[in-house]
This record gives sequence, structure tokens and C-alpha cells, in this order.
Amino acid sequence: MFSEKKIQEIRNQFPILKEKIYSYPLIYMDNAATTQKPVKVIQASQNYYSTMNSNIHRGLHYLSHKATLCVENVRNKIRKFIHARHSSEIIFTKGATESINLIASSMESFVKKGDEIIISCIEHHSNIVPWQILCKKKGAILKIISIYENGFLKLTDFEFFISEKTKIVSISHISNVLGIVNPVKYIIDKAHKYGALVLVDGAQVPSNLDLDVQDLNVDFYVFSAHKMYGPTGIGILYGKEKILEKLNPYQFGGEMIKNVSFDKTTYSDLPFKFEAGTPNIEGIIVWGAAIDFVKEIGISNIQYYKKELLIYAVKRLSSIDGIQLYGNSIDISVKSGIISFNLDELHCFDVGSILDRLGIAVRTGHLCAQPLMNFFKVSGMIRVSFSIYNTFQEINYLFESLLKAKKILLK
Repeated sequence: MFSEKKIQEIRNQFPILKEKIYSYPLIYMDNAATTQKPVKVIQASQNYYSTMNSNIHRGLHYLSHKATLCVENVRNKIRKFIHARHSSEIIFTKGATESINLIASSMESFVKKGDEIIISCIEHHSNIVPWQILCKKKGAILKIISIYENGFLKLTDFEFFISEKTKIVSISHISNVLGIVNPVKYIIDKAHKYGALVLVDGAQVPSNLDLDVQDLNVDFYVFSAHKMYGPTGIGILYGKEKILEKLNPYQFGGEMIKNVSFDKTTYSDLPFKFEAGTPNIEGIIVWGAAIDFVKEIGISNIQYYKKELLIYAVKRLSSIDGIQLYGNSIDISVKSGIISFNLDELHCFDVGSILDRLGIAVRTGHLCAQPLMNFFKVSGMIRVSFSIYNTFQEINYLFESLLKAKKILLK
């Protein structure tokens, strides 16, 4: 485990952690929504605008060439980070949500009436709605894998649903609500036996698990930069080259064009076929600095430390009378650094508001997972999610603050 000195050194790299919230020191526990940014990421943004701001790929001048090289270097850095085979398999998007929409839209010509698409009831809305719309357009059928009370997928549902009619299975790698790591490799292997494609929503994964898309043999994998200490507004779609080449573009114009006449247009090769318009150049380049930050600390070190935080937090929070924790495993092989809970019959917004006034940032509400809230028969939950800069002392303060909130609200 990291020493307190090492954690403090890491914390010192995050300027925002010095902020005061209503005169209290900031305790940031909303990392599943977005992570804070270290100095090297912030400086990379300033450096881009100060030294190379220019559009890319189409310019012959020095700045354009410099920025283009930096963008393509980051593309290759991401390829190595996720162990993809080719840089052309890395498509830059606005984030995981757009990546899922890209595939759902591009698959329209491959889905017909009566075909089936499988998702689960724990999915983020971004991994539900695009498939609902595709099914409505094409007359396809959406099948939903349910869960047990402990939050684990009912694989018997999946095994019952999967068939030659299945066109695609789209599943989250880690639940953004429960923090449970789903058995995606098993799902991928099983789906492929029936000729189905698999998309994995990895929004919660890049700084939590060592990701190897070739080992998973996944067809599509999506995630965003801002949940791994990088900027918002940039993410990737990984797709197997042979599959991406068969899909139609999602948007049109700009970089994705090879030749245009009023009679005919031809599209660029991968990856540019799916990258219409000027990309988020700054975001891409700055993301490279975030990847460097994660690699310097080490994903396995981040995993281990977050496991220790998780175990400690579950132990402390479980001792509060009237608390209900959702997703009950703390084994790091099946659980990430996310805890969602409710306190007595108190509304999650009320508890969250008091925590905010005490300087603690948590997420409250349906967590963009209303079907999962319906499963647990609640309107919302309180979610705390950890990062490398959180501490055991902060968990103690969260514990004390929850007791205070309970005392105030149950007067």
C-alpha cells in the first residue's frame, strides 16, 4: 500500500484539492462521474495553446504538422495502453456516449426486423437509449439481462437470450452504480459462438483495470478521458479493423472525406472515416499527459490502493444503523472503488446536500441508471467513488458526516 507520504505527494499534484467548500476542505468522492486533473494535465493544456494551436492533418505549415504529430502520437499511445493491434482501430469521439451512438447508428444497415440486441438492467442510459432507438427503427427486439439482489448479472438470462438472432450484445465492464466488474470475457466468448458482436462500455475501467482488448477479443470498446484524470469532451471507440471497415460512417464532412464531387463522394480510410470535422485537438493531446500520469503511478498500484479504501469504507459505513449498501462484494476482482447506498428512509438529495455543506462531493439521484433504481425500488441513491487522491481520513470524515446528516434529518 502507498505510504501516507506518497499519497500526499500525489495529492499535491491536484490543485483543486486545496479548495475550500463552505469553509471546509474539499473532499472529492465523485470520481465515477469525473476525476480531478493533475498539474501535468493542466500544464499540457496551456502548452498546447501556447506553442502549437493549429488545425491538424490538412495544414502544411509547421504548427499544423507539430499538432498533427502530437495527436497521432497520442492515438498510438492509447493503442499501446489498451493493447490494440493497430492505431487505425482507435477512433476519437466526444466520449463513451458518442462512441456507443456511433456504433448503434452505423449498424443500422446490419440489423433487420426480428433481430435481437442484448443489454443488461444495470446499464447507464447511454448504453440503453441508442439500442432502444435502433430497435424501434428496425423492428428489432431488445433483450434485458436481469441481476440478483447482490447486483451480479443473471448469466442464466444471457445464456437463454443469446441465439443466432442476436446481432450485438452491449454491456458495461464495470457498473457505474454498483462498481461490480462484470464477466465480459465470458460474455464475449459466448456471444461470438453465435456470430454476435459485442460492445463493452468501459467508462469506469481505464484507470481501474489493466485493459487488453485483444485478450478480451472484444469487437468494440468505449471509454472517455475525463474519468482517468484527462479532459472532458474526448474519448475513444476501439473497434476491430475488419469490422470498422464494413460499417458506414456516423457523420459526414471534413476529415472523413477522400474525394467529393456532386455525383459521388468517397470516404477516407480508418480511422479518419469516422472522424468528421475538426476534432478536440487540445483534448487529445492533453489526454496523452493523463495517460502518462496513470502509467507513472501504475494501474496495479491504483487498483490495490482503491481496494484498500473500498474495504475500509464498506467496513465503516456498514456500521451505521439504517444504511443500505447496494452491490455487496468488496473483492477487487469483482468490485471497483464505488459504493452506492441509502440512509434510513432519508431522501438521497437531502443527505447529499448536507454532505456538500460539509465539503464532501458525492453523487446523488438515479445515477443515469433509472432501470436499476426501479429494480431496487428506490428513486435514487448516494454514490461515493474513490480515486488515488482519496484517503482513509476522508472516509472517517464521511462516516462522521453521515452520522451528522442522519441526526439533523431525523430530528
